[in-house]
Order: sequence, then structure tokens, then C-alpha cells
Amino acid sequence: MSIHHSEQELQRRQKLVDLRALGIDPYPAEEFKVNVTALDIKDNYDRDKLNYKDISIAGRIMSVRDMGKACFAVIQDATGRIQVYIRKDDICPGEDKTLYDVVWKKLMDIGDIIGISGYVFTTKTGEISIHVTTLKMLSKALKPLPIVKTDESGNSFDEVSDPEFRYRQRYVDLIINPQVRETFKKRSQIINSIRQTLINSGALEVETPILQSIPGGATARPFVTHHNALNMPLYLRIANELFLKRLIVGGFDGVFEFAKDFRNEGMDRTHNPEFTVLEFILLIRITIG
Repeated sequence: MSIHHSEQELQRRQKLVDLRALGIDPYPAEEFKVNVTALDIKDNYDRDKLNYKDISIAGRIMSVRDMGKACFAVIQDATGRIQVYIRKDDICPGEDKTLYDVVWKKLMDIGDIIGISGYVFTTKTGEISIHVTTLKMLSKALKPLPIVKTDESGNSFDEVSDPEFRYRQRYVDLIINPQVRETFKKRSQIINSIRQTLINSGALEVETPILQSIPGGATARPFVTHHNALNMPLYLRIANELFLKRLIVGGFDGVFEFAKDFRNEGMDRTHNPEFTVLEFILLIRITIG
């Protein structure tokens, strides 16, 4: 089966070939140790400038503003975005300017992941930035990212909002719309809070079977599979409450499980198809209470 690549992807694949010809292989990237994050720099640099004279950070290139022998770029790590300043003579102190003229200006693209070392400073406009002294390619992005522009205040005015695109390519949504990460963080915090509350109350966290010979506990259409070794049909669970209740019968005062329960029925972008968090919380309360 032939795979169709866009013109941009073909260009990026050729750049990957050129990088390898220069002895740079981004798959897999060599180890690059970081000692700071974008959020750490922005939160603490003004109060403690001395600790940011020798930093290493890695991130994805999100934008570039070329000024000839120097340029400004924005990179993004797991904590946010920060501006970097790259000057030819700083990253190429000798006669060989290949790293800047070829690797940086011709073979790197938006979406690539780079590792940089340098020191933090404040630009004339007051923006906290990193003055780059060493630059290293870590990973080449073969597919182009949608470009989301922002104003001087950092507000996005053309971010990707198409639900079909965002939910089918969630990884791209997380890259270009960093605020979406807060949803993932809050979900994790909520689950951890529920878990700790139940543990503090004396409940025991357990795991119950996902494949069941009889899909009991609720009235729903199950997903069906076949166990080859046992030569028997099995079902993805539609509910886990019966197994939790058996544990109560066995002598535990309270048990709970963060489980995915599957129903082979209707679906939408919030049900895929499984219990919602609210239904699961009610299930816990019924089981232990």
C-alpha cells in the first residue's frame, strides 16, 4: 500500500536525510540532561538571577523570527513556552558555521525538538529569554504543525478549534493549545484526591477482572472476544460492582477501583463508550457505603 506524503512532509524527510549525512541522527536522540524548565525560569528569574547563568533546557520549536546572523525563537516544554536568542558566532565560535547556516537555518523546522544551553537574560522589551551558547537537534518532526499565532500579550487569535480535528489528533491539540493540558492535570488531581480520600477512610484499592465469562452487574450490550487457550467466549466488563460486592462479602469494610467499564452501545466525544467519572463515583459510594 502506497503512503501519500504532503509536499511539506517530503521536504522534512529530505532534511532528515541531510541531517544524517552531517552525522546527526535524531532517532533515537542522544541523552540531553536538563536542569530547568520554562515555568521555573519565568517564575523565579527576576528574584534570583545568579542561578540561571548556566542552564540546559529542551523543547519544541514553536516559532522563529530570523534576523540574519541572529534570530529569536520560541520553544515549548512540558511547563510552557519561553523565548530563546540564537546568534551565529555564539553557537559556532570557530570557522565552521555549519551548525547555524545549515542545520539551524535550513534543516530545522517548526515542531522539531532541540536541546539548548546558555544563560537567561531580559531583552530590551522586558521579555525573559535564553541566550543560547550551545544547540543540539534532539528530534525531527516529519509532519508540519498547524501554526497558531499570538499577540504581544500571548493571547491566541487563530487557534485550532475544530472538535473533529482536536479529538482525533489529541497529541496535536496538546502541542498547539497548551491550555488544554490543564484539563488533563485537573483530571489527574481529581482522581488522586478521590483516591486519597477513600484510602484515608479505610477503603482498599483493588483490581477486578476486565474479561468476564458472564458480563453481569448491569443491562447493556457487551464487547465479545474469544479466549484461544480456553476456547471460550469472554466479554469486556460492563460493570465491576459484582466483584467489588464479593470483596465486601469476603470481609473487607470498603473497597474501590478506578476501572473502565465498556458498553458496546452509543458513543460521542465524551463517552467512548464507558462509565463517566460521576457514575463511577456513585458506584464507589454504593459499594462501600
